[in-house]
Amino acid sequence: MSGIVVIVAWAVFLLTLLKDLGVDIRPILASAGIVGIALGFGAQSLVRDMIAGLFIFVEGQFDVGDIVDLTTTSAAVSGTIESLSLRTTAVRQYDGSLSTIPNGLIEVTNNRTRGWGRAVVDIRVALDEDSDRVRTVLEELFEEIREEAPLNEWLRQPPAVLGVTQLTDTAQVIRVAAETMPSHRIDTERLLRARIVARMAERGIKSPPVPSGIPPTPAP
Repeated sequence: MSGIVVIVAWAVFLLTLLKDLGVDIRPILASAGIVGIALGFGAQSLVRDMIAGLFIFVEGQFDVGDIVDLTTTSAAVSGTIESLSLRTTAVRQYDGSLSTIPNGLIEVTNNRTRGWGRAVVDIRVALDEDSDRVRTVLEELFEEIREEAPLNEWLRQPPAVLGVTQLTDTAQVIRVAAETMPSHRIDTERLLRARIVARMAERGIKSPPVPSGIPPTPAP
């Protein structure tokens, strides 16, 4: 506070001195008014950001190391929280870029590392395949792998076959879902997809035909 008083005292002294020397100080006072308004708006933004940051800390919305999707007033930002302060949040995005976001601009937070996640895998099989047979094959596979590492550490609930969710001209889409530890949803999806493709090949379950002119997608 004493520093502010000293600055104000010097400013008054300099303005008085300039006036005594015959210098027109009205433009200086006008400029000072504009600067004051600008500083006021800046302070308003600063207070908004810090209040938002305080609520982030108090409510525990996210912390360093969490994987999040942030919807801001200008864009969506996804990645890992690298640092967090009352005023800003720094997010390391998946391409390696670091985004620093004023906390007051964050509108919606999706935290992927809290609670639990859901791995969802859609399997395309030929139209003439028996969906009940496919379900039986998948359920046998899931019973085998539920206690295998690393799935036994990633899964909260064993995978379940939800059934046929879509029919196209050439395929039926069968959906599989599993509750996972929040940070291993994508890993679980990849592993399940690889094991399902391998088991379907072993049991002779046909995939839908590939449209002409499009090269087949290699198995993961």
